[in-house]
Amino acid sequence: MEESSREPYLDYKQISAYYTAVRRKPGRLVPLEIAICEAALTLRQRGDEAFHGYELAKTLRRAADARLLTAYGTLYRALGRLEQMGLLESRWEDQAIPARENRPARRMYTLTAAGEAAAENARRTVPSARRRLRRWAPV
Repeated sequence: MEESSREPYLDYKQISAYYTAVRRKPGRLVPLEIAICEAALTLRQRGDEAFHGYELAKTLRRAADARLLTAYGTLYRALGRLEQMGLLESRWEDQAIPARENRPARRMYTLTAAGEAAAENARRTVPSARRRLRRWAPV
């Protein structure tokens, strides 16, 4: 078998989600989590107190953070981590709404006070976060 025709070998240790030795610093958020908190804050400022994952993904894709969102599974895992940290709260939407619109129920997320503080902290400390927020600012 020729060297060029072989598939590259993927070692799961190269993927941080599968490698347990990769640790986050205490009290630090990864870039996707910061972007989610900032997008949630922007959605709140636009009048959307609660949001669902797909709405958040559209907001992130419009911003420069589209590269952070490699798959929807990445987004929902990050949403779960943020909820465990107390930065987001979630609930299922009222069952009457999806029944009326003939669609599945959505999980709705709300930014907590701690999540708002994390977004504000990222604004002050992460220069790229400030640039991203200017792109999301309401027109």
